[in-house]
Amino acid sequence: MTSMPHSTLARTRGTAFAAARLRSRSALPCSGLGLIVLIPLAGVFFKAATLGPAEIWNIVSSERVLAALKLSFGTALLAALLNAVFGLLVAWVFVRYEFPGKRLFDAAIDLPFALPTAVAGIALTALYAGNGWIGSLLEPLGLKVAYTPLGIVVALTFIGLPFVVRTVEPVLRDAEKEFEEAAASLGARRWQTIWRVILPSILPSLLTGFALAFARGVGEYGSVIFIAGNIPFVSEIAPLLIVIRLEEFNYAAATTVAATMLVVSFAMLLVINVLQAWSNRHSIRHAPTAIKEK
Repeated sequence: MTSMPHSTLARTRGTAFAAARLRSRSALPCSGLGLIVLIPLAGVFFKAATLGPAEIWNIVSSERVLAALKLSFGTALLAALLNAVFGLLVAWVFVRYEFPGKRLFDAAIDLPFALPTAVAGIALTALYAGNGWIGSLLEPLGLKVAYTPLGIVVALTFIGLPFVVRTVEPVLRDAEKEFEEAAASLGARRWQTIWRVILPSILPSLLTGFALAFARGVGEYGSVIFIAGNIPFVSEIAPLLIVIRLEEFNYAAATTVAATMLVVSFAMLLVINVLQAWSNRHSIRHAPTAIKEK
């Protein structure tokens, strides 16, 4: 039985993590906020404040608003989790393997960035509707995607995947393979190397990609309204409800819902930022004692 010395593993992980830390950004980049962002946000809160506390509470606690908020944040969170898993796998394949058509697939990852959101929504609806190429295969199996909350998750996963891939990919590309080889030569198994050497070094960037995908998903409108069905209490997202209130000239109610989304989003991003800072400190100070080969 051989083991990796604590000091060697700590140096291996510490060096890999230090290099990755220089290239990862905070999930909550507060330093770049300027007046162009702060003034509109302040305007939202000031407009909502024109209502009394009782009126604000009545709007926020109404059944329709709560259903829309729950759907928006729930689907965005689920899609961001899916993107974190599959985005990491895609980035790993792009960095570590060569295969025919790699450049084509790599360019396709950026398609949601260039594609207008309305076009993406129409295309996804055409694919996943009952008479679509994919929907016609899924509905006989009892799986309906279009015009359901599942369709919203599909749309948010589509538009959020590039955020994770493009955030994690540079860190994986610049990671030194010598650290993995050193861990293997000192007795670490493959899964131990991934879990204790590679994953800690990319975790901050992975959290950043997750946060970006989640933030984009919460506020997404164009690619969702076509595939969602927009049924109140079932598939109506909060951004659509804001638009409906604006069309009714109920600006106070619209800004109240918007302010609620801002507060919840900021709180969740703050939690992600705290987790990211914790992972930074934990990866440096708490290296495992040994990796043993059985």
